[in-house]
Amino acid sequence: MTNPLSLISLKNPWHLLATGFGSGLSPIIPGTMGTLASIPLYLLIVQLPLSGYLLVVLAACIIGVKICQVTSDDMGVHDHGSIVWDEFAGFWITMAVVPLLQLPTTEWKWLLTGFVLFRFFDMVKPWPIGWLDKRVHGGLGIMIDDIVAGVMAAVALYLVGKFAGWLV
Repeated sequence: MTNPLSLISLKNPWHLLATGFGSGLSPIIPGTMGTLASIPLYLLIVQLPLSGYLLVVLAACIIGVKICQVTSDDMGVHDHGSIVWDEFAGFWITMAVVPLLQLPTTEWKWLLTGFVLFRFFDMVKPWPIGWLDKRVHGGLGIMIDDIVAGVMAAVALYLVGKFAGWLV
């Protein structure tokens, strides 16, 4: 049987994006490495006006379905751990709280808390995330659980900020 990773080429733009510019090829915790790799891009896109940020995140989710589908098909495996574009989009959804509430975009407590919350929801997969993960297939299936995890983490991030007194 062929190792699915041997079918990945970072010269292929679909594979390059799907693997989070290679971060998903990490031999340990590729989803977490992918989320970490999404932070520099977050720090760039969060500088856009709110509408621009939300448009980029929406585009990342829509094109992500194709990115993940093509790479998954090429690997012959559904939702291989090296496919981390869904983590990029999910983390950016989580962090939408920052520009929505006009918070300081580089403040470490929001960034760290958003990271931890997104990883929690993505790994634990509480309902409906786990339900979607098991029932929706293809590129949409790869993306949808992280999109919902991002939304749930965004709500949790807002609540943490509210109850921690970070929101003035």
